Amino acid sequence: MQGRNQTAVKEFILHGFFINLKIDAALFTLFLLVYMLTLVGNILIIVLVWSNISLHKPMYIFLGNLSFVEIWYTTSTVPKMLYGFFSKNNNISFSNCFLQYFFFFSLGTTECFLLAVMGYDRYLAICQPLRYNVLMSSKRCSCFAISCWIGGFLWSVVPISLISQLPFCGDNEIDHFLCDTGPLLELACLRDIATELTSCISISLVLIACFSFTCISYVFIIQTTVRIPSLSGRRKAFSTCASHLTVVITFFGCTMYMYIRPLGNHPFYVDKMVAVFYTIVTPLLNPIVYSLRNKDFVQAVKKVMRC
Repeated sequence: MQGRNQTAVKEFILHGFFINLKIDAALFTLFLLVYMLTLVGNILIIVLVWSNISLHKPMYIFLGNLSFVEIWYTTSTVPKMLYGFFSKNNNISFSNCFLQYFFFFSLGTTECFLLAVMGYDRYLAICQPLRYNVLMSSKRCSCFAISCWIGGFLWSVVPISLISQLPFCGDNEIDHFLCDTGPLLELACLRDIATELTSCISISLVLIACFSFTCISYVFIIQTTVRIPSLSGRRKAFSTCASHLTVVITFFGCTMYMYIRPLGNHPFYVDKMVAVFYTIVTPLLNPIVYSLRNKDFVQAVKKVMRC
């Protein structure tokens, strides 16, 4: 209770990337370009899936949902980060900090669920082809997508609520470009073991469960694929999964490094670089790897260009 009687923090200062003017200008230009390409690419995927009847399939419906997540996931952090390059004091109010944290955490969790469901969809398509239309009907596909959104946002309520109720009364400088679990817990005046455990378990459980579920799906996919007698059949089966697997490895690899690792002092500049991959690079990978490696998308683009 002593910490609660001290002056409460009303805003935080995000340090972001501060190296020198030339490098900061180059990083600003690079991140702005990547952000714009991310928005354009993911919006294009949503429009193509929505407007082409040939893409009204579970695989592409999930992809459209993933693109919509990526748009808001990267928007929750990148504009504020870009603003920080040219701001002397990159301030963010207490409420806006936790609002950013809530959407960043919720959208990230939704992405985890969607990637796991997309892996399950590929498992059904390759391992259960004769029953695929029954097991992954339009109704079930919609239920899966809605469940991912609802589950992603509900999962975040408890840990974020607990962290927001901690007393913040001392240092208000966050050596990061976003409001995240680790930096916020470090700034709290009092250490609450229950809140730390709840946050750790919540994040770890989502990442491990979704990644494990995806890996199990791919174990069955690989077992089924290697039994296909023709080389062209095996290539076709692997090509349908390569794009999804690329995104899975990049996203889960970076997030698991950040949130599931031994306690100790970790260099902040390394954490920032890793955070760039799953907040900026991965949302850009989504439209690139799916569109360039997918014949249906290429044909849909050509059809739109002919019109």
